[in-house]
Amino acid sequence: MPETDKQKDFTRSRSEGYQVNLMARLFAHALQARIKPLGLSTGTFPVLLALWEREGQTQRELVTELGVEQATMANTLSRMERDGLITRRAHEADARVQTVWLTECAKGLEQAATEAASEVNDRAMAGLSDEERHAFAALLSKVIGNLSET
Repeated sequence: MPETDKQKDFTRSRSEGYQVNLMARLFAHALQARIKPLGLSTGTFPVLLALWEREGQTQRELVTELGVEQATMANTLSRMERDGLITRRAHEADARVQTVWLTECAKGLEQAATEAASEVNDRAMAGLSDEERHAFAALLSKVIGNLSET
């Protein structure tokens, strides 16, 4: 099968998907280095962010909000419960469903953890103007939206 010009031009440095994946791994590595001393990981951090915004969500709500698999969320929540970051309570309307709540320990980590994430973001965005940073975030949101429309 003959190679098209588009295939010839496909390189890692010109592949948006490859570049974004590399960027995500670099962000995760930098964030992990900053939050590990707090006893946190990049696996628990998104769940904490969601719960710092709104406690009392169900596991299903967290799965939907964070776009992860049910099994991944179940394992993450089990680890977080074991580590004293969350507790689970029966849902007010349906006792078969559990809601997820932060412990005082997790609440106490919010400022340090979000400051660490902000510092990683600032390091990554160094040299970009506020306007470029805003445009970058807007473009990422648009791409995420495009890929979420499945």
